[in-house]
Amino acid sequence: MSSLRMTSDLRRQLILGAAKRCFARHGYTGTTTKSVAAAAAISEALLFKHFPSKAALYAEILSDECEADPAFMELLEREPSTATLVELIRGMVEHFLQIADGPDQEEAQRLRLMATSHLDDGEFARLLYAKIETLIGAVFVASLERAIASGDARPCAGDPLNLFWFAHHSVMTAALTRLPATPCLAYGKAGDLERQLCEFLLRGIGLNDAAIASHLGRDLAADAGKAAIAESA
Repeated sequence: MSSLRMTSDLRRQLILGAAKRCFARHGYTGTTTKSVAAAAAISEALLFKHFPSKAALYAEILSDECEADPAFMELLEREPSTATLVELIRGMVEHFLQIADGPDQEEAQRLRLMATSHLDDGEFARLLYAKIETLIGAVFVASLERAIASGDARPCAGDPLNLFWFAHHSVMTAALTRLPATPCLAYGKAGDLERQLCEFLLRGIGLNDAAIASHLGRDLAADAGKAAIAESA
């Protein structure tokens, strides 16, 4: 049984390796499960035993890339806390807003694919959301609970994971506006936008100004005595 499992796991990795080469060479649209199967020297039927669709293959590759990022994994392994919560949001904002300015057009293509999936059958978006939740969901919820317990955030009335998705969708939409050669919206300087968006999201998930000032690294002393600004995505 162990030998069979190892053989199955190895074949799965070989398929993923072949798929990475195909996607890198032909892009998502130009790659087919048939071409991936040929590159992996297996039948398409055998490929489908491991991955039910091209979207599932691509989502798995993206998940593997995240798990191979040492900085990202170090963040996920931190003790749940207000600081960890702020760094999760900051990292998400930086990642999405750098897509339009970065040289890696593959990231821009992925963002377009994600947007297109919402207008199509949604398969790729559902798969990727499931992967993201598996990677980040528990850390986000645990860190939010710690922030609430320490008085850094107000209690959450609904499902706390929804707050993560509200933040994710807000940042993803902001990134989409900056993809065209002429941005759909002129947000201003990139650095100012990152700061403002981080503050917006952190207030939205319940953090108070004092906690934001302490962990985000900006002096908000002038606002510390004011009530938190209620904003929605």
